[in-house]
Amino acid sequence: MMKKLVSLALSAVLALSVVACGSSDTAASTTESTSESSDATASADGAFKIGGIGPITGGAAIYGQAVMNAAQMATDEINAAGGINGYQVEFRFEDDEHDAEKSVNAYNTLKDWGMQMLMGTVTSTPCTAVVAKTAEDNMFQLTPSGSAVESIAQPNAFRVCFSDPNQGLASAQYIGENHLATKVAVIYNSSDVYSSGIYQKFAEEAPNQGIEVVSAEAFTEDSKTDFSVQLQKAKEAGAELVFLPIYYTEASIILTQANSMGYAPMFFGCDGLDGILGVENFDTSLTEDVMLLTPFVADAQDEKTQAFVSAYEEKFGETPNQFAADTYDAMYIIKAAAEKAGVTPDMSASDICEAMKTAMTEITFDGLTGEGMTWDADGEPSKAPKAMKIVDGAYTAM
Repeated sequence: MMKKLVSLALSAVLALSVVACGSSDTAASTTESTSESSDATASADGAFKIGGIGPITGGAAIYGQAVMNAAQMATDEINAAGGINGYQVEFRFEDDEHDAEKSVNAYNTLKDWGMQMLMGTVTSTPCTAVVAKTAEDNMFQLTPSGSAVESIAQPNAFRVCFSDPNQGLASAQYIGENHLATKVAVIYNSSDVYSSGIYQKFAEEAPNQGIEVVSAEAFTEDSKTDFSVQLQKAKEAGAELVFLPIYYTEASIILTQANSMGYAPMFFGCDGLDGILGVENFDTSLTEDVMLLTPFVADAQDEKTQAFVSAYEEKFGETPNQFAADTYDAMYIIKAAAEKAGVTPDMSASDICEAMKTAMTEITFDGLTGEGMTWDADGEPSKAPKAMKIVDGAYTAM
């Protein structure tokens, strides 16, 4: 099963939406190890060693910083409450700059540190590279936000977020079922597995939702600063809505250039747009009414979300994004599965992985990003999506 989400009745939840992610020189340790020489397969100091990998520098740093912060906050809480199965947790995070090779280097650094489980990586392409290594080592891996199908295409890997195809499917269904537009243009990154994966599924589902894709224009990593051609084609084709299954930096450029040419369609994105309000030197007023699919909205009024947002803002001085929420859930999911499995720090990483793989299919988790979350052996989560709109410079639940 690709995911139970594929058959979601999005219209029933009007809460849908749509988004997706090192060298030791730039490594950041969020919880310092008390022993840097612990054995690579079993903890010698009586604590679980959980590693994290993601970009805390470079173009996707907003994602990685949020993941690192939320993971540390969850680790501190877990330790204060008695740890996992009575053992404390040591957490260490390594920067990969959103680069696959550096992500593999970061993984090796964490292995040398003595990592027993991996919470990461953050973005899809690095995650896909690292999962090949964790599979070789039979290391348990839970990515909070690596959404490419390939990112968990191994029996040791699971994820918290939705996969790219399901984001594409959900986006088309949301636009169609809420009658947002019938003529849609798409601007996507053909060199990025996250973006192209979402687009392909969106294009496949669009006709079923009465949507005509009037323009589908790609760009690559080498051509992501000028989108005037793509926007002009969308405008000439009469697109009422432009779908952006891309990251926030490129989206901010597109919104700026669309404004300069007097083109004002609706804009709809996925979780990659979460972070656009933090782009430096960007006129955030251009994001008014931009919609995106996301599993977390910081202004939600439920007690769990409010407590998390309050604690995060107090600790880090900023409002948490969806990546922070995915990660906070990820750390507690690891705790739930580890307690279900009864693992201990003196076990090898491989033995821990074997126990965790079974436990993940047996737990049900209520978190910030979904109630009643469950997993099958394919690593995909089953949960309902949510949508949000940017209003007056803030993310607002729809």
